[in-house]
Amino acid sequence: MRIDILSLFPDMFQATLGESIVGKAQDNGFLDIKVTDFRDYTDNKHNRVDDTPFGGGAGMLLQAQPIFDAMAAIDEETKDRYPKGRVILMDPAGRRFDQDYAQELSQEEHLTFICGHYEGYDERIRSLVTDEASLGDYVLTGGELAAMVMIDATVRFVPGVLGNMSSPMGDSFSNGLLEYPQYTRPADFRGMKVPEVLTSGNHQKIKEWRQREALRRTLERRPDLLKTAKLTREQRLMLEDLKLDQDPDVPD
Repeated sequence: MRIDILSLFPDMFQATLGESIVGKAQDNGFLDIKVTDFRDYTDNKHNRVDDTPFGGGAGMLLQAQPIFDAMAAIDEETKDRYPKGRVILMDPAGRRFDQDYAQELSQEEHLTFICGHYEGYDERIRSLVTDEASLGDYVLTGGELAAMVMIDATVRFVPGVLGNMSSPMGDSFSNGLLEYPQYTRPADFRGMKVPEVLTSGNHQKIKEWRQREALRRTLERRPDLLKTAKLTREQRLMLEDLKLDQDPDVPD
C-alpha cells in the first residue's frame, strides 16, 4: 500500500509512523509512506498557504493552490505504479471513523490524507477528495493526529503488516463485539488465577468461553454494540443467558 500525506508539519509523523509495527512494515516493503509539505508548492514569495476568508470572519483558511499543486505532483510521481485511490480530507464534519471504515480503506492500494490547519479549507479543495473523515465530535488543532490514528488502524489490515492476519480480525469491534479477556504466564499471579478452561487444552470449550466472555464484556460495557452485531444462533442464546444472569427477576 502507498500512503501519501499532505501536511504543514511533516516531522510530526516520523515518531508515530517510523517506529514499531508500522515502521517495520515500511522496512519490509509492505507499506510505502511519504509525507509532503505542501508549503513547498506555494506560488507566492512569502510561502504563505493561508489567507483571510471572503466575506469576513475569524481565522484563516488554507488556500486551494498549494494543495492542488501538491496533489498534481503526487499523481505524477505515482501514476505508473499506483492507482489514484482514495483521497481523504480530515474534517470534523466528515464520516465518523471506525473499525469498519479502517477495514474498507485497507482494501485500497493508494491512500492520500490531506491534513488541514487554521480555521478550515477553501471549499474548492473538496473537489479533489473522495472522502471526508473525522475521529469524533470534537476539533483538533490540525488534521495530523487524526490522520495518524486512521493510518495506524487501517494498515493493521494490510497483509504482512502484523504477520498474522487473524490478529486484526479478532480485535474489539471487528466482529461487532468487544474482545474477550486474555491472559499469559504465570497462571497464578499473586493469587489471581487464569480461568481453568484456558489451561484445559479443550479447544472447543475455550472457543465457547471466549464467545461468552466477549458477549459478557460487550453487554456490560458497550450494550449499544449489540443492536447491530451479527450474532449466530449460539451467541444469541448465550446472550439471553447472560441477560438473565444480570437480572434474574426479568421474566422470559
